[in-house]
Amino acid sequence: MPGQALGRVPSQAATPEAGQAEAEPDALTIGRRIRHLRTSKGMTLDDLASAIDRAPSQVSTLENGKREPKFSQLQTIARALGVGVDDLLSAEAPSERDGLEIELERVQRGPLFASLGIEGVRIGKSLPHDALTTILALHRELERLHTERAATPEEARRANGELRDDMRAKDNYLPELEQVAKELLADVGHTSGPLPQRMAAEIAAHLGFTLHYVSDLPHSTRSVIDTRNRRLYLPSKGFRGRSNTRSALLQALASHVLDHTEPGDYGEFLRQRVEANYLAAALMVPEKPGVKFLRDAKDERAIAIEDLRDAFGVSFETAAHRFTNLATRHLGIPVHFMKVHESGILHKAYENDGVRFPSDALGAVEGQHVCKQWTARRVFDVEDRFNPYAQYTDTTSGTYWCTSRVENTSDGAFSVSVGVPFADVKWFEGRDTTERTASRCPDESCCRRPPEDLSAKWGDFAWPSARPHASMLAAMPSGAYPGVETTEVYRFLERHAPED
Repeated sequence: MPGQALGRVPSQAATPEAGQAEAEPDALTIGRRIRHLRTSKGMTLDDLASAIDRAPSQVSTLENGKREPKFSQLQTIARALGVGVDDLLSAEAPSERDGLEIELERVQRGPLFASLGIEGVRIGKSLPHDALTTILALHRELERLHTERAATPEEARRANGELRDDMRAKDNYLPELEQVAKELLADVGHTSGPLPQRMAAEIAAHLGFTLHYVSDLPHSTRSVIDTRNRRLYLPSKGFRGRSNTRSALLQALASHVLDHTEPGDYGEFLRQRVEANYLAAALMVPEKPGVKFLRDAKDERAIAIEDLRDAFGVSFETAAHRFTNLATRHLGIPVHFMKVHESGILHKAYENDGVRFPSDALGAVEGQHVCKQWTARRVFDVEDRFNPYAQYTDTTSGTYWCTSRVENTSDGAFSVSVGVPFADVKWFEGRDTTERTASRCPDESCCRRPPEDLSAKWGDFAWPSARPHASMLAAMPSGAYPGVETTEVYRFLERHAPED
């Protein structure tokens, strides 16, 4: 409408995509079209300025896209140039060169370029064409890498789902990592029994690292390796719920042994973490003695995750994870595993026994609410935290038996559960439990939809204030190692580096 400014400059190039309305013109494109039409008619900047009764500096500002012209101004300019207003409002750049210059101008005004902290180039006829195209190509590559690093929650869920599918196909068993663990243990002379903290330290020494226990480890890390000085830093106070730092030590060394490099995307980051955790567990519960222990228990029809935990001196979660590594390949038992927060949110999961975890439209299960009737939720209501809780659950995909424990962490209480189909419960301690529930999930009437009488009474009167996590709307933490503050790590290493 006359007298109104045009819309703000769009962030994307002004080219329509399939299925979308035609792109709006922006100040940069309009300015270039004015300049192109002026020069094609042989008019100087002063000529056009005089024709529209404006100062040449004002016309230059319009042509450079630094000011959004009003519609009335465009009508005056169009008459002076002998064209229609539509010729000025076209979203198409007047030439290929103009299109490239417009793109570079947008780039230099954008947030990614500003974050680089470098001076922009002067855009004009004096800028060589090859330099212009090279600068734009470099920026596009930077933008691509930035996009890959800043994974969205959707991308993270997709990567997690793909990794879980891959591990299911392999029965959660990685023979190449089992072999690495076997050779590493042989190198330090460990043949049987639990791996003590002393022997874990010997593995570090064998790999050429010295251990340093510090009180100022960066808060976003569990350990830090200095490969220049061959030092491994661990917290002097250990971790909540652990009597020593053996697990963190071995996980850090595992990444070094496996030659992990800076991950290229979130999927690679997840895979590296799984591999490091797997190798650390294979060192603490070696395959040969672990399988023998479990086979003996199966012969006695007395498999218990607690017994595996106690025999090898590991946490219940590590024992549960290790059981899933060995159960299908060596015992012929399909299995599922869950780690669930006290809020009911599923944090970790694995299955190859047909159990149906709650999932979103992408098939991702992490972050979903677990049915209140499942063992992993009901265990939080059990007063006896010293003995394992076992339960049968009738689900839409069959009946499953599950054993569960609650472990307290700095992030709250979590239940860790291992379950098997009804046909395989005969091998386990706790199969005589009388606890049994039925789950109709994902039918919302099971546990998500309130009973009708409560809904009728309170539906119009309840207004709870939610406690959403900030991560619900934020992108995944960027950087090579999501969640780690790199500057903090570098400053830590600078403080502790030995003097030359």
